[in-house]
Amino acid sequence: MTQHLVSRLLLCLIFLVSVNIQSQISFDAKVSKKRLGLNERLRVDFVMNENGDDFTPPPFTNFQIVSGPQQSVSRSWVNGVRSFSKTYTYFLTPKRKGKVTLGQAVIVIKGEVYKTLPIPLEVTSAVEKPNDPNNIDYITDQNIRLVAEISNTQPYLNEGITVLYKLYFRNPISISDVQELESPSYGDFWSHLIKIGQVRVNTRGEYKGEPFNEVVWRKVVLYPQKTGKLDIEPLSLNLSLSVPSDRRDLFGRRILTQGQKTISAGRRVINVKSLPEKNKPTDYTGAVGSFDFDVIIDKNALKASESFQAKIKVKGKGNLKLFNLPSINVPNTLEVYEPEHSENVKISLSGMEGTIEDTYTIVPKYQGKYPIPPVQFSYFDPKTSNYKTLRSQDLLVDVFEGPLAGSNTNQEKVETKQIISTKENSFRFIQLDTQLFPIKKNKFWLSLNFFILLVLPIGLLLIVIFIKRFILKQTTDSANNKQKQSQRLASKYLSSAKKAFHDQVIFYEALERALHNYLKAKLKIETTEMSKEKIERLLLDKKVNGQSAINFIVVIENCELARYAPDSSVSIKGDYQKAISVIASIDRQL
Repeated sequence: MTQHLVSRLLLCLIFLVSVNIQSQISFDAKVSKKRLGLNERLRVDFVMNENGDDFTPPPFTNFQIVSGPQQSVSRSWVNGVRSFSKTYTYFLTPKRKGKVTLGQAVIVIKGEVYKTLPIPLEVTSAVEKPNDPNNIDYITDQNIRLVAEISNTQPYLNEGITVLYKLYFRNPISISDVQELESPSYGDFWSHLIKIGQVRVNTRGEYKGEPFNEVVWRKVVLYPQKTGKLDIEPLSLNLSLSVPSDRRDLFGRRILTQGQKTISAGRRVINVKSLPEKNKPTDYTGAVGSFDFDVIIDKNALKASESFQAKIKVKGKGNLKLFNLPSINVPNTLEVYEPEHSENVKISLSGMEGTIEDTYTIVPKYQGKYPIPPVQFSYFDPKTSNYKTLRSQDLLVDVFEGPLAGSNTNQEKVETKQIISTKENSFRFIQLDTQLFPIKKNKFWLSLNFFILLVLPIGLLLIVIFIKRFILKQTTDSANNKQKQSQRLASKYLSSAKKAFHDQVIFYEALERALHNYLKAKLKIETTEMSKEKIERLLLDKKVNGQSAINFIVVIENCELARYAPDSSVSIKGDYQKAISVIASIDRQL
């Protein structure tokens, strides 16, 4: 009996000790390192074992905030013992060298104020290669690249080159949004941007022999217009990233850490070579590439005063838009009009390719046979580094049935005069005597038609005003009333949610209804039957930025979590403030 009593007392003592240990509240600050270089990043975690409100971070006087705060929650039950952890994470960069102190953070847990201990840190000079496996920037630096691939870094003047901007990334990184921060202007080049259309991800890409996901972000064809070293300005992108952390949520899923990353392809330099002066043709006009040349006439026999067309045609691959075609030379007895220029050129990754033409209209004045002298065209071939000259074939035009060249066309013509006899009554059909009639009195003034035309515009104006003011306004007011009603409902539920801080279930039900009614008011759609993915996609289609859309979905997920897991620890005031903030942000953007 005594032994049984002792065992029961021991069990009670163990239970009291476990309850006492479990009831202890902790709030600590943890840093990734206490000694870091001026160019390194510092990760700071503020961890608590009970849910708290009104978190106040320390004044980061000697640091610059790179990202944060990022909030994560972890819950578990092991052998009937509940475990809870909530963390606020910041990523910082130091502003100066020397010994600095990370100040105290403050939070309220169960009505009590808790503070972290100050942490002394030492900031040294910049290190040669900073790394921190816990830092999102370190993870992204190892798993993401933006590369400018140039087809030829030593082209000739006016030789086409291609620049491909490729984005490489791999697990564990996923990219949700990409925005261009800085776009190259290509000032020393003739440039053409090739449209890509829908961006596609190649999951079998490769970078420096390692597998990566590959995205071709931009394609540009460039033709250098100067010689020497030319800069290709960098392309900079701002990426919205998601990186999985080691923490898991209530349902066992990995918690994603959201972050922003700016990457750049870097400035590139190409060395443009001058065209050689040796063996340079005197008629060279700047063509660089590989071409065919011909002169074509549409008629070789015609009458004088008729016209025919001579077409100078260049076909091939090269800088087709950047040089002039040679002109045609014909005898003085042929009248030549200004040529009509036409282009049929396609621009792809291999450069310009197609046909350019100058079409001359020519009119002969006299009959005879006229030779069309050959036309010469020269170009530079960068593949062989030599100039090439092409000549057209000899052409002959036969003009017949017209005046002969050298004949006197100004001979006086003999005109025979003929005496015309007229009869006395030849012009009797012309009325010679005038007959005048008095103008009838104007009966329109102050008549019935006068008053009808006077009143009709005023009546039409009154009818238009009536339609606009009473009929169209009723339709507009009906739509506006529905929108205002939904806005009042959103305000009503937010107000109801504020009053229900004491009841978790009622608060989150009212908050979720307010969010849906807000979208109903702004977008005029029903969102209660939509999934969170469709709502997020809908907000992005309305030009809402990715972070605001994500924050909106996070609040909805918190509402669902609190409703379906009432025992979970949530931050009611934090979610309420977050709902107000995200509604205000989306409202400004819409």
